[in-house]
Amino acid sequence: MSSDRPLPGGCLCGGVRFLATERPMGVVNCHCGQCRRFHGHFGAYITVPRDTVFFDADATLTWYRSSAIAERGFCGRCGSSLFWKGDGKATVDVAAGSLDQPTGLTTLRHIFASSKGDYYTIEDGLERFDGEAPEPP
Repeated sequence: MSSDRPLPGGCLCGGVRFLATERPMGVVNCHCGQCRRFHGHFGAYITVPRDTVFFDADATLTWYRSSAIAERGFCGRCGSSLFWKGDGKATVDVAAGSLDQPTGLTTLRHIFASSKGDYYTIEDGLERFDGEAPEPP
């Protein structure tokens, strides 16, 4: 797969379809309590510039203010978890599970590992941070 291939994706019902035209270095797994509740487990995300995500369909895209510093995007019809965007950031985190396969991406690291659920372990040997990573990959 070409490393410059755009990443299409969308929700389960097709109400939200998008294309991320800038490829990230890889996937980051977030184990914070909000991501675990939003996704039903940890959140796996790619981080891309907001202005490189283009929508083919967004009629059912709903944004929810999940904290004082961020919003989460999901499909209002099927409930698919899709995006996280921090206030004042030029980037958006796209849920890796919403991307069409194959992506050619690999997981790079774990963030908020100290907040992970007590029902699983992280034993893949990847870099771990108890909070945010110093800089997004």
